[in-house]
Amino acid sequence: MARRVNAGTAAWLLGGTIVTFTLATAALATPKRGPNAAITEGRHVFRYDTFGDEAFWTGVLRLQEPIATLTPVQALGAGLKVDLDALPAATVDALRAGQVNLNDPAVTLDLLARDAVVGVKAKVEDGALGAVGITCALCHSTVDDALAPGVGHRLDGWPNRDLNVGAIVGLSPNLQPVADLLGVDVPTLRSVLDAWGPGKFDATVFLDGKGFRPDGKTAATLIPPAFGLAGVNLHTFTGWGQVTYWNAFVANLEMHGQGTFFDPRLDDATKFPIAARNGFGHVRPPEGKPDLVTPKLPALHAYQLSLAAPRPPEGSFDPAAAARGGALFAGAAKCASCHVPPIFTEPGWNLHTPAEIGIDDFQANRGPEGRYRTTPLRGLFAHAKGGYYHDGRFATLGDVVDHYDQHLDLHLTPAQRSDLVEYLKSL
Repeated sequence: MARRVNAGTAAWLLGGTIVTFTLATAALATPKRGPNAAITEGRHVFRYDTFGDEAFWTGVLRLQEPIATLTPVQALGAGLKVDLDALPAATVDALRAGQVNLNDPAVTLDLLARDAVVGVKAKVEDGALGAVGITCALCHSTVDDALAPGVGHRLDGWPNRDLNVGAIVGLSPNLQPVADLLGVDVPTLRSVLDAWGPGKFDATVFLDGKGFRPDGKTAATLIPPAFGLAGVNLHTFTGWGQVTYWNAFVANLEMHGQGTFFDPRLDDATKFPIAARNGFGHVRPPEGKPDLVTPKLPALHAYQLSLAAPRPPEGSFDPAAAARGGALFAGAAKCASCHVPPIFTEPGWNLHTPAEIGIDDFQANRGPEGRYRTTPLRGLFAHAKGGYYHDGRFATLGDVVDHYDQHLDLHLTPAQRSDLVEYLKSL
């Protein structure tokens, strides 16, 4: 969700003193930092850094109040995940033995104190919950359910399609500032949040105010994966920008971190009335406050690009059918003309008009280009929940193949369509 901008800039000196030194001295004094160090740092940013967003989630929305009363059962029901590796062995053993009261809010506080709730950072002192913030991992990590549903080892980059962002935000006892931003009353805002459901979020509603599509369905889109992005140009469903652009966008405008963000496209008051009115394309830290976002973007970017798409589980597709489907993909079905192997999107400006892909233009027209991105196809199994395309309109891969068969007049046989599905499942 977008935040109001504090005008002004800040100048920073080292210890209040202007320091000068030669480039040669700087080169000698600066230790070499290899790519692995950047990836390690980026992983920490991805998992644990709030960019200072506690000021919003705690200070404005006061989410610490309802979270303090949540039981683990309720938290898991909202799609929050528990990092098994953050728990001591005794706690893991007790969970396995069914000796932990999952209906006790005190257990939730203990999990938060141990940094075990994926994507949520909290300050817990003397059994009381203080400041609460969120990280990238809240939406873009899940767990492998190794111990129980919702409790397991982290899977960074996998979208959390169980996460009910709208329901969690709706717990806030102070939604009025968000309602005021959108120019609606709180009951209307709640109807928008309730419509999102698990696995969806609407980043654009806080730019254009459109909570619903013309057909009455939610305008929210599915939480996308953050893996398999190496070599991929435009990152979002509608091509807002590259990965590092979207990191800055989300950290500042959605997570409400304390940083810098610039995009004059958001000055378009016709297309983005809320963004233009609030100066969301010209965000700076509050007067005298440091930028807690921008210095972390390089390492975060490095870590995200290191996240390869996961391989499908053994036995999850028919190898012989997949081989036949691969030949169709590259040939008669024309899939590879856009989904170019091995990145399975176009190198370069990977966008297409709604007419080219045969769907409506609502979501495309909410973006700056009026187009949809060619989605990379590796690891499809990891985000099958919720459906395919930006809004989950196609429930199965078979539905996707059928759509293109009709739209492109391919005249594929049922067997060929089935083989294509097996190939997609194999990626």
